[in-house]
Amino acid sequence: MSSRAHRSHLDHAGLVVVDKARGVTSHDVVARCRKIFDTRRVGHAGTLDPMATGVLVIGIDRATKLLGLLSLTSKAYAATIRLGASTDSDDADGEILTTADASGVTDDEITVAIPAFVGDIEQVPARVSAIKVDGRRAHSLARGGHEFELAARPVTVSRFDVGQIRRTDAHVDVDVVIECSSGTYVRSLARDLGATLRVGGHLTALRRTAVGPFTLAHARTIDRLAAEPALGLDIDEAAKLAFPHRDITADEAESISQGRWLDPVGIAGTYTVIDPDGRAIALVEESGKRAASVMVVRPATLR
Repeated sequence: MSSRAHRSHLDHAGLVVVDKARGVTSHDVVARCRKIFDTRRVGHAGTLDPMATGVLVIGIDRATKLLGLLSLTSKAYAATIRLGASTDSDDADGEILTTADASGVTDDEITVAIPAFVGDIEQVPARVSAIKVDGRRAHSLARGGHEFELAARPVTVSRFDVGQIRRTDAHVDVDVVIECSSGTYVRSLARDLGATLRVGGHLTALRRTAVGPFTLAHARTIDRLAAEPALGLDIDEAAKLAFPHRDITADEAESISQGRWLDPVGIAGTYTVIDPDGRAIALVEESGKRAASVMVVRPATLR
């Protein structure tokens, strides 16, 4: 099969959910996937920091067009917060700013402090985040020694459960499970919990267990993927899993594949329209008297 045929055929379009290893960047994963799938058309949704592991959603070929539309508003993590030291990055990869003896912090004090960070809260992002300040990334400014302030942003933390609490010398390590909205910084939660307890805090481990409907059950390591190249979800499976869907007739499928629209049926937000053969034809949104495509998965020229 030629490289051009490989890139254009919808059978080779879909999503891969990678279980990212620690110390690897999201860009590194994209670069590996380009080689594994022999295509430049690879992208990712929801960046993971190098120290973090777990779910990273990768789009291959035409499925890269899905990435910006995916409803990845909820995320889940397993993390370890170390009390007794703060860092300039709010995680273990940064330089230590302050230290304090946390041995006097009780388990009850930790659990009592947690509810303040649950629900709809205002959070100041980490200084080494990708948020732009006057057109430049905050992490670039921070590493360049520039002074700047980041404004607090509204986020939602729906779950913040404490697991095992371990004590070592002056440090206290707290294992937590967190479910939150997109845009929430778990390392900022670690920083703020440490500040509340007046001993400082930072993240020492972070594993993303879910992004929207994509979980570790869908994930493979990059090494396993290299040994056994295969999509995790083809473009039809991805569109059905990630969005609500509506069955349409063959005539309707032909119409919307050519850029026309359908009659609305009262479905809110983006959804997938499925033809009688079970194929995803387009992602559509309803407005007024039209259900128009926001992405045609199978244009008439490719079907």
